[in-house]
Amino acid sequence: MLENIEVLNHNCIKFNKEKIIYTDPFQLKNHYNDADIILITHSHYDHFSEEDIEKVKNENTMICITEDLQDQALALGFPKENIITVEPNHTYQILGIEIKTIPAYNTNKKFHPKESNWVGYLLNLQGKIYYVAGDTDITEENKKVRCDVVFVPVGGTYTMDSKEATKLVNEIKPTIAVPVHYGSVGEEKKDAEFFVQNLKEGIEGKILTRKEM
Repeated sequence: MLENIEVLNHNCIKFNKEKIIYTDPFQLKNHYNDADIILITHSHYDHFSEEDIEKVKNENTMICITEDLQDQALALGFPKENIITVEPNHTYQILGIEIKTIPAYNTNKKFHPKESNWVGYLLNLQGKIYYVAGDTDITEENKKVRCDVVFVPVGGTYTMDSKEATKLVNEIKPTIAVPVHYGSVGEEKKDAEFFVQNLKEGIEGKILTRKEM
């Protein structure tokens, strides 16, 4: 299920399956310019990085953004028809890919308020469901997610920490769990290692981040 999927850095995941999809391009060394779809979870600089979006977009790329990013997406040169403004708890069909949005927010921190309407994404690719949680704590919404593979933040500074991420994943029971959002903005690799070592039997933890710097 992880074939042709790379965690390039932070929350930047590249899916090369039915289409080439990037989430939250950030700190990329290379220019790819091969994106069919870019999924942005929210407006913070380490998730909506104009410099890095330029490294993956091309003239045909579709971009999903939250409402607060419409002007910035237009300024980057995306045609209006290629910009999809998303909100939580909706389903979208984009280039034949079913993509659902899950609310992403903090419950005990101030960085990601629920009222900002920021999101994580559920992608249906080749019959498997991939969940990119975004910057979030454990919430009533993400405890209900059912997926085959989850990409979950473990850093703890701005999101759930490794213990909380383990608790969430052990509850939703995916087949594979991949830690993200560590090692580049104040968090450490030990958070990812704790996470994969403490998953329940039957859940495979995989560290994929390869820091493109």
